Amino acid sequence: MSLPTDTTLLLSRLRSALPDEALITDPAALAAHSRDSAPFSEYGTPAVVAVPRTAEQVAHVMRTAYALDVPVVPQGARTGLAGAANAVDGCVVLSTAAMDRILSVDPANRLVRCEPGVTTRRLAEAVAEHGLTYPPDPASWERCTLGGNIATGAGGICCVKYGVTADYVLGLDLVLPDGRRMRTGRDTVKGVAGYDLTRLIVGSEGTLAVVVGATLALRPARPPALSLLAQFPSLTAAGEAVAAITAAGHTPSALELLDRATTQAVVDLGRHPLLRTGSAATLIVESDSADPSAELASMELLCKRAGAEHIASAATGEEAHEIIEARRLVSPALAAYMASRGGGLTAFIEDVAVPRSELPELIGQIEKIAEHHRLRIFTLGHAGDGNLHPTVVFDETDPDELARARSAYDDIMAAGLALGGTTTGEHGIGTLKREWLERELGPVSLEVQRGLKRLFDPKNLLNPGKVVTA
Repeated sequence: MSLPTDTTLLLSRLRSALPDEALITDPAALAAHSRDSAPFSEYGTPAVVAVPRTAEQVAHVMRTAYALDVPVVPQGARTGLAGAANAVDGCVVLSTAAMDRILSVDPANRLVRCEPGVTTRRLAEAVAEHGLTYPPDPASWERCTLGGNIATGAGGICCVKYGVTADYVLGLDLVLPDGRRMRTGRDTVKGVAGYDLTRLIVGSEGTLAVVVGATLALRPARPPALSLLAQFPSLTAAGEAVAAITAAGHTPSALELLDRATTQAVVDLGRHPLLRTGSAATLIVESDSADPSAELASMELLCKRAGAEHIASAATGEEAHEIIEARRLVSPALAAYMASRGGGLTAFIEDVAVPRSELPELIGQIEKIAEHHRLRIFTLGHAGDGNLHPTVVFDETDPDELARARSAYDDIMAAGLALGGTTTGEHGIGTLKREWLERELGPVSLEVQRGLKRLFDPKNLLNPGKVVTA
């Protein structure tokens, strides 16, 4: 394949410190690395995919690209849902997937040091051998990497009690856009020396620096959990139950909500005996407190007072697993629904968060949006912290249906902001939500964020066009 002169020069300089196998130019591989899992977001074709194995190799890639004014787009497992890892034409895609070492587990200080390519599941399994846990659990935890989790500020099912990725990142090893190395944060429990650059990098979606190492906090292994499933005749009743559980001081380890369409999809799958058809909303509640039976009994009573029409409560670990399985069956249930419609459908998993008190109102508005646009929208989410994931199902080969899906997406974003919410709770901005970020932040805040981008990346070469435009 004949390469442009500038690409030939780029590859020549990259090869001075990287082995041939670390540089990929095969067209099929370039196409595979051109985007993450987000729909509706533009992407380009990279000139090369660099797969370094060391921090110094990453620094070499950055120095080379900086000298040649070539954009660099960091990537992990490409499970993101906002277009933050999408390539731009002629860029270097910098994949950290091969940097997958767990460097050390420190039980005495409850720390783990690792590289960005370690998957969330592998990290969790490794620290479990020491009687510890890393709580953040994104839905894609089997495949997503720690570097990607840090870049997007990922959350998960248990974040209602245990917090999100940002709560566990103590320190970062970084490579700046010009190739300089920098360390942020600390290994100590407490520390307030200087500006909190670690928190700034978490959630910055690869626009300020490339993460080449992380020091993460750990917790003692979680105790066995019990759970209950409660179905309600109305969204208001489910919302009242969530409010009552929170007001009573309970700290469930999971508090998940499925709307009418999602509940019915799981029922139709035929693999969950506890779910009943016809309910407007389903709550799945888990407790891993010191006395989960007592806490579960109290939360069950609150659900009944809120009007629950059906409750199934676990007395054993096996029963608890069966109840939680209702949440895990959502993805296969939606896949089965799409397959039953003849295939060719796309599912767009959205991410919007509102104050917990506004959750029923937002779900109700999403149901009206689905009816208005003649679309099927399945809403599920983390009721305990007001973070919903409306999933719009549409045929992207049908121009009219595609247009209606885009409009529905905009309507959901507008509804969330109008209720005092945010356009993303855990998926990030990427390219998908840049316009909505501008509406959410306002001009002064936006200009401050642009100033931070210019400070870290004066040439606007690192993941350009993502989050805020320079």
